Amino acid sequence: MSKSAGSTLPKIVVVGGGAGGLELVTRLGNALGRKGRAEVTLIERGRTHFWKPHLHELAAGTVDLDVHELDYLAQSHWHGFRYRFGEMVGLDRTARQVLVGPVHDENGERIVPARRIDYDILVLAVGSRINDFGTPGVTEHAIALESTQEADRFHRRLINAFLRAHAQTEPLRPDQLNVAIVGAGATGVELSAELHNATRELVSFSLDNIDPDKHIRLHLIEASPRILPALPERISAAAAKLLHELEVEVHTNARVAEVLPRAVKLADGTVIAAEMVVWAAGVKAPGFLCELGLQVNAVNQIVVDTMLRSPDDPRIFALGDCAAAAWAGQPGRNVPPRAQAAHQQANYLAKAIRRTLAGKPLKPWRYRDFGSLVSLGEYTTVGNLMGNFVGGNLWLEGLFARWMYMSLYKLHELALHGFWKTSLTTLGRMIAAQTEPRVKLH
Repeated sequence: MSKSAGSTLPKIVVVGGGAGGLELVTRLGNALGRKGRAEVTLIERGRTHFWKPHLHELAAGTVDLDVHELDYLAQSHWHGFRYRFGEMVGLDRTARQVLVGPVHDENGERIVPARRIDYDILVLAVGSRINDFGTPGVTEHAIALESTQEADRFHRRLINAFLRAHAQTEPLRPDQLNVAIVGAGATGVELSAELHNATRELVSFSLDNIDPDKHIRLHLIEASPRILPALPERISAAAAKLLHELEVEVHTNARVAEVLPRAVKLADGTVIAAEMVVWAAGVKAPGFLCELGLQVNAVNQIVVDTMLRSPDDPRIFALGDCAAAAWAGQPGRNVPPRAQAAHQQANYLAKAIRRTLAGKPLKPWRYRDFGSLVSLGEYTTVGNLMGNFVGGNLWLEGLFARWMYMSLYKLHELALHGFWKTSLTTLGRMIAAQTEPRVKLH
């Protein structure tokens, strides 16, 4: 996009429409774009938004993508910002332009050409990718749970495996319905629990040839000494106890050496047979961030100061998983890649950018840890609420903790839609759930 002819409005560009990026661009569109005070633009390579912490439920089939995804084009129309379809491939800091690559359809036909999009203020919110640590076979044989496409692909493979097992006349192989999940962070743990419940629900739809307790094995593999290594040990212990009750086979101190076509090989030579392998271990920011001329860390994150700005360019901010922001009060640690961090950063930047445009100084951003909640199925969640906010921890488990976990998504929806639309869509989902199967069957 060339410079707007005759336009003197400041140009704010947000790259990435994940949880933090979309909340930010929505707030800026409402406050500045709709009032004609700035041109607010979102650059995003996808057409729709889906809350990433729900990917494990999409993979298990317990949420429907069509019900929970949001069209960027519609959101931009409703909230006063521009949506530009494409992927950032570079940055011209001298000309203050974002380089966006061309987009082609599945037949190779070009949809939109390569473009240059001008900015006065740039916010990088491109999220993170899985980190395979160079492990052989991950790309070829594992499904990386980092996008709706991959989550949906895993779910289709899961359904196909169960239909195949039900229809065959010969006995099921011992490992035919096994699933191996590499990485016991929040995503891996939640996926394990969700799959336990979803597979049993799936079998209940007259798949009589399958005995869940006999034929289904879920393996959770973690290189650290315990699951949920980034969270307090008490949460880890409670989650491990619940997974044991769900008969999930947990392997700790188990470093993966190679992913085979239908198995995972550990560094000690152990081979864990599995029809499907999900890679949920490690995160890193997209590789192209290393080529922008900005300071990055070992996992490609943009290093930012206390105002979430790049030290190399005060016009460039970063938030979410792609930002390396120091955690105040936690020496040597960065703010963890959590949805609550991206939410807080989006709120801060919505105000900070308005202050920047007004020529006012910025106040430092400070992360407030509201605790950690991990969902282990429909009725069980464990975690600690509030964290250091009240000077201590309130430990939660059970249905109340599950409600608190669900409220995190509602806060995200409220930021995007406001109270009434969020309330109506929630009511609509509750009504629709009464007439649909609890697990998606296709």
